[in-house]
Amino acid sequence: MLLKKRRIQIILVSAMLLLIWGAVWGDENLRHADLGDFQLENGAVIKECRLAYRILGKVNPQKSNTILIPTWLAGTSQELIDLGIIGPGKVIDSSKYYIIAVDSLGNGVSSSPSNSAMQPDRAFPQFSISDIVRAQHLLLTRHLNIHRLHAVIGMSLGGMQAFQWMVLYPDFMDKVIPIAGSPWMTSNDLLVWSAELAVIENVRSCQNGHSAMKALAPMHALLLWTPRFRVAATRPAAVPEFLSNLEKSFLKYNPTDWAWQVKAIMNQDILKKFDGSSERAAKAVHAEAMIISTTQDQIIYPEPARTFARLLKAETAELTGDCGHLAFLCESDKLRELVDGFLKRDLRIPAKQ
Repeated sequence: MLLKKRRIQIILVSAMLLLIWGAVWGDENLRHADLGDFQLENGAVIKECRLAYRILGKVNPQKSNTILIPTWLAGTSQELIDLGIIGPGKVIDSSKYYIIAVDSLGNGVSSSPSNSAMQPDRAFPQFSISDIVRAQHLLLTRHLNIHRLHAVIGMSLGGMQAFQWMVLYPDFMDKVIPIAGSPWMTSNDLLVWSAELAVIENVRSCQNGHSAMKALAPMHALLLWTPRFRVAATRPAAVPEFLSNLEKSFLKYNPTDWAWQVKAIMNQDILKKFDGSSERAAKAVHAEAMIISTTQDQIIYPEPARTFARLLKAETAELTGDCGHLAFLCESDKLRELVDGFLKRDLRIPAKQ
């Protein structure tokens, strides 16, 4: 009886906390902003462009704690919550910060080949990572009346967006934290992404989109984790079941959405507007940066991020575990300490009442 009462008390307390978080820290509901016809840097136009986003947390009295978090390849703002990246006590703590999590163009939630009525599938124009960032800037300034951020933080494709924020809007934020991202592509990066595109295009042309994503699944898994991680995590006898589950999980992705975001990644180069000069690009950056790389990353070569960090004289950190590119998920405790320590410097956060 005592155990039963204790369990009920825990349930009631949990319910009360959920009600409090819903009122104080934001309802986390998906919202949409209509940007109208959005012109891309290549001259094409996304017709009736929409950005999806979620808001967590509360603005402090100084309005100095707003953080933008974009999504990774095919990722969603909901996954940022589900995987513990944002939320109370998470890597980016919504009990301290006012978080705007934005679904990147092409992820199937914001305007994408898969959900555009006017430009469906391959009729959807090819966008760049700088286009993704410019759309986010419109969301903030035109729709949310936000003209200053404390920080931009992103992982993987989100980290590439963070690098673009540095040079496109150098005075818009105090701090930038790219994680497992790159400011420009290397030959190895281009080979990786070209291989993924080839799988999608070739399999889809002779079969269908579902078959293309199933074929892509094992290749992408090989790149995400290190061999040591996979050997430790999956017994040889369990590989068929692992592959089957992996393929099923990839069926939720649209092949054109995936391909369009991959093409944007392949076009990533923050040096374009500086005639290829990394020194000029570094001088244009005004925000304080912490650049976090994953040392065993097989999908994004970390050296360009390190090189740019040296030019910026930026603070750096490394995630060194066997999770490879996904170290930002596997080493979330370490990442939380790094991010929180960097963010709270010079930030006046009011004490909890």
